[in-house]
Amino acid sequence: MKNRFIAEFRNLKYIVENADSVLLVAHTRPDPDTIGANVALKEYLMDLGKRADIVCFDPFPDYLRSLFVHEFHAPDQVDWGSYQAIIASDSVNRGFDRMMKQYVTDKHATVLIDHHPDIDTMGDVVMIDASYSSTCEILFNYFESSHIPITSRMATALLTGISGDTGSFQHSCTTPRVMEIASILMKRGAPLSKISDSVFTNKKISTLKLWGRAFAKAKINQRNGMIVSALTQQDIAECEASTNDVNQVATILNTVPGTKFSLVFFQLNDTTVKGSLRSEEGKGVDVSSIAHQFGGAGHRLASGFEMAGRIQETQEGWMVV
Repeated sequence: MKNRFIAEFRNLKYIVENADSVLLVAHTRPDPDTIGANVALKEYLMDLGKRADIVCFDPFPDYLRSLFVHEFHAPDQVDWGSYQAIIASDSVNRGFDRMMKQYVTDKHATVLIDHHPDIDTMGDVVMIDASYSSTCEILFNYFESSHIPITSRMATALLTGISGDTGSFQHSCTTPRVMEIASILMKRGAPLSKISDSVFTNKKISTLKLWGRAFAKAKINQRNGMIVSALTQQDIAECEASTNDVNQVATILNTVPGTKFSLVFFQLNDTTVKGSLRSEEGKGVDVSSIAHQFGGAGHRLASGFEMAGRIQETQEGWMVV
């Protein structure tokens, strides 16, 4: 798998070396993988003396500020014409597709790096393979195969993304290669314990309140082994939390004995509901097939979807209307 993208890596390096300025793109509701990938790329580009900025429809999340000093720019706050190349990393269908229609021109060299399936966004250089644990794993292979020195700041960013998407090395995508990469990144200065604290452990009281509400609402469907919960906008507001605080709920619920997969609904905004699905090896459930039924996508054991509507609570449970 190390040499999966030999030609693409060569093309990416050519683009980077011949561009004075590069615009990096993180997906909406940024998670550790898209953040780690973009920060690692920005550090790499700055070390080369390039101008590099990161755009995202959402701000840089507070819970990772102890690891990074970088900021995100809103897409309408940068001069897209001043950049020669654009690199979108992770879940490129979540935001970059809209940016392409509005800002990207034929003068831009575009690069897509992703490990999610069902990506239909196009680019000049495309590196997409769902067999990788994370986009940061793909980027590590790029740096390694291109003989690019990985600084401690780059190592921290890459390990943050890998740790986030492997559930702190607990998910089924944690391969021997992933563990080998993690070991190398730690030797380069990545602080695993600090990363774990930032991503998984040090939670605000608002996050814990929201989790408690989700756990209290959880119900198990004995027929299919599904454990499901739902969080409304009112729940999120009353706990003084945000939608970012929902990220780990589906993973935690999936550990309940006797269940086969978890589904968590939460209200993204006034008109959109998101569903997050999780399962584990040996449970015999491909949650991506469920996500596809609702127009979503993802991996066999971790998928999601979005749908128009609002969560409405009833005596029997919840419904999306």
